[in-house]
Amino acid sequence: MRVVLAAGTTETATIDGISAAGASPELMTHTPAMDAEILIYGEPVSSDLVPVSPTGCPTPAVITRAVREQVGFDVTVIDAGLAAETDAPTVAVGAKPGRDIRKEHGVPSARATFDRARAFGRSLPDDELFVGETIPGGTTTAAALLRALGTALGVSSSLPENPLALKEQVVSAALDASAIAPGEMADSPVAAIDAVGDPVQATVAGLTVGALESGTEVTLAGGTQLVATAALVRAFGIEKSLSLATTSFVAADPAVDLDAARATLSLDVTVTDPGFERSEHVAMARYVAGEAKEGVAMGGALALAAQGGVSPEAVRAQIATVHDRLAPPSKVAGDDTEGER
Repeated sequence: MRVVLAAGTTETATIDGISAAGASPELMTHTPAMDAEILIYGEPVSSDLVPVSPTGCPTPAVITRAVREQVGFDVTVIDAGLAAETDAPTVAVGAKPGRDIRKEHGVPSARATFDRARAFGRSLPDDELFVGETIPGGTTTAAALLRALGTALGVSSSLPENPLALKEQVVSAALDASAIAPGEMADSPVAAIDAVGDPVQATVAGLTVGALESGTEVTLAGGTQLVATAALVRAFGIEKSLSLATTSFVAADPAVDLDAARATLSLDVTVTDPGFERSEHVAMARYVAGEAKEGVAMGGALALAAQGGVSPEAVRAQIATVHDRLAPPSKVAGDDTEGER
């Protein structure tokens, strides 16, 4: 079993109020890099910064790492447009950090990134892949992408109150900046990413298409950002079976309709409830309060734990262990660190 994590950035995340991704844009750019290191090594190694929200909500990388320590799956990290260096080993697909979609095309290298990720997906020997992401601001670019493709599905947020009005303003501005009408890119998925998307979308879509073409089973491990990726995969004409594994936190978001996603995109959807309300530990309490919800393949990891017979109690205990051995709160990089950003 292999989990592939696409880690990247977009300047769209720096729009005030879009994401709870840190005290400053400088800290936010380190989130995906640190997520990759936590997933690979169990802690950041290139910095003492630990991605944690201002209220103490830890990155979903803590949850995915905790499950990895119990289940033992392999991990591959793809540099899908990192703006900060990471000491985690990465696969390069030529991705560059995304731009602010209100001002210019988001991913001018979308075609090259997609093609390289597709070739990588075809080359993997695994029978089954779980594919996750980490990119602050990703739910906003997901909303813009879905609008360009003409897919009427909502997106979640790492914030307890989803800033839907602000996201709508950004999406409208992005479509205007690229002179795109809603639904105009239904048959041009790469052009949609180029115009209003982010480099993680190009990477995950390419990887998924390539893997499916080679006969590998793919589970998109995450929330509505990966629902947007599923829309891309279907826009490429891929009709093979495709799964989504997400969390009960995403399913409970009133902006999200997983039944509609299942029907519209022919997805096999798995929702896992980790029972975080049974713990008062900060690593889980803030999720119960509505923060984070997903990211860094968290939903897929929790599904793998359930498949492997690891009890929710054991998962929660290991999450607390991983969290507590990380740097103290004085050394955190404020962050919402999940797919639902």
